[in-house]
Amino acid sequence: MLNIIISRGSADLDNKNYVFSPDTYFKYNYEEEWFNDNLVTTMVFDIDSSIVESPHMINSPILGQIAPERLSGGVKALIIMYKEPDLIVNASACGDNCAKWILEIGKRTDLTIRLGYEMEFPEPFDICIKNSGHITHTYEDFLKKFQEVEIIER
Repeated sequence: MLNIIISRGSADLDNKNYVFSPDTYFKYNYEEEWFNDNLVTTMVFDIDSSIVESPHMINSPILGQIAPERLSGGVKALIIMYKEPDLIVNASACGDNCAKWILEIGKRTDLTIRLGYEMEFPEPFDICIKNSGHITHTYEDFLKKFQEVEIIER
């Protein structure tokens, strides 16, 4: 299930498994074999319109041949979520185009992310707001719960 910790504040999560900067974490921790996974190559194509040729080379229509470190912050965050689900990734590095993939990863494994904005998730979904324990299934309800958490935690 997808679990979301809502936090717009400047204070980082007090958790050793929290990844504030997916770009930095990915740069120093990704593993080559991650790029042999069909879900990873599909996410790279969908989010960045790029083709994984090998673990060392990605063919981008805009940048040409690039190393994995030059992928977008959103796709790097998704890969970390998928490959290291015990980490709490700052999903604010992701745009709304990543929402369907975050849900997909959450269907495959228990996943907890930190989110600082009202990402538009496609319905229906099962999301647990960790701040309150509320499980939501619609975007309208998600928005209400997001705002409630912000009001309570201010």
